[in-house]
Amino acid sequence: MALSIGIVGLPNVGKSTLFNALTKAQNAQAANYPFCTIEPNKATVAVPDKRLQDLTNKAKPQKTINASVDFIDIAGLVRGASKGEGLGNQFLGNIRECAAIVHVVRCFEDENITHVDGNVDPLRDVDTIETELLLSDLQSVEKRLERLQKMAKTNKDAKATAEIMQTLLAHLNDGNAARNFSLPDSNEAFMTSWRELGLLTAKPVIYCANVDETAVADGNAFVETLKAFAAERHAGFACICAKLEEELQGLSDAEQAEMLSSYGIDESGLVRIIRTGYETLGLCSYFTVGPQEVRAWTIHVGWKAPQAAGVIHTDFERGFIRAEVISYNDYMSHENEAACRASGVLRVEGKEYVVKDGDVVHFLFNV
Repeated sequence: MALSIGIVGLPNVGKSTLFNALTKAQNAQAANYPFCTIEPNKATVAVPDKRLQDLTNKAKPQKTINASVDFIDIAGLVRGASKGEGLGNQFLGNIRECAAIVHVVRCFEDENITHVDGNVDPLRDVDTIETELLLSDLQSVEKRLERLQKMAKTNKDAKATAEIMQTLLAHLNDGNAARNFSLPDSNEAFMTSWRELGLLTAKPVIYCANVDETAVADGNAFVETLKAFAAERHAGFACICAKLEEELQGLSDAEQAEMLSSYGIDESGLVRIIRTGYETLGLCSYFTVGPQEVRAWTIHVGWKAPQAAGVIHTDFERGFIRAEVISYNDYMSHENEAACRASGVLRVEGKEYVVKDGDVVHFLFNV
């Protein structure tokens, strides 16, 4: 399963520059993920993982496939977007199916780049965007509630669902994000509507401070303000220099490392965003290793072996028998898989085994 992240922000905050960097990364890494359809507002980039490269160097497969992240970009939102102002509102539907949102916030001064509100103020900008997302959610819930109320005249389940939807509407009208709404324990009809709505304010947020080159290593006052705000919200946070990210693309690994070092940092902002996305959504990776391919698979932390097998193919989950598991460290400290088996570090696990980040797994199943 690919991690899908929507990018939002005001105009002129660096969204386009960041997305250009993502698109260049996509074009450079196209061999690292399967079945990529390049769309104007979508960039699919490989998840960097040193462990995957180590396993590749050891197993020498015909190909290596990274896990991937889909980034979905929309036009910059402005105040009034929910009522049709600007272009962003036309594309909000594009990010309703995303698992998380990266909110790019301008944290740099530049008299040559106009700010839509006249000056840089990260918290005001965040409020503008989040208000528009909330208003968009209100419209979606109002429409769904209207439909449910019509159905409720003849359908008992629709009536119960409408009552909860009415509570949700009141929650949003009070200025509260959908993520803070207490979901019912047992109303599958409502939960179906909840999933179908794809409410924007229900999604986890990563606040992304976009700085200039002078602040990429140590940040600035704007960054500290946004970082503290993210911490109060228990939200993800990353600091990047979108301009630098764009310049890094197309360079060799050695050249990238040299450029990053010259700015006093040791990894790119894109890597930080992806890692923060995994942490925010509670994701991890396991690996499959063989002569044909070495591949990373993304799962939720806490998934048991059959669920993890299901991301390869539903038949693997349905017909799961057992899993042969080697930890990454054990795999790397032995000559090969046969040596792992002989020394006893290859474990046979059943349906209740919780797959760990970095596990090398081979699934056995019935068709």
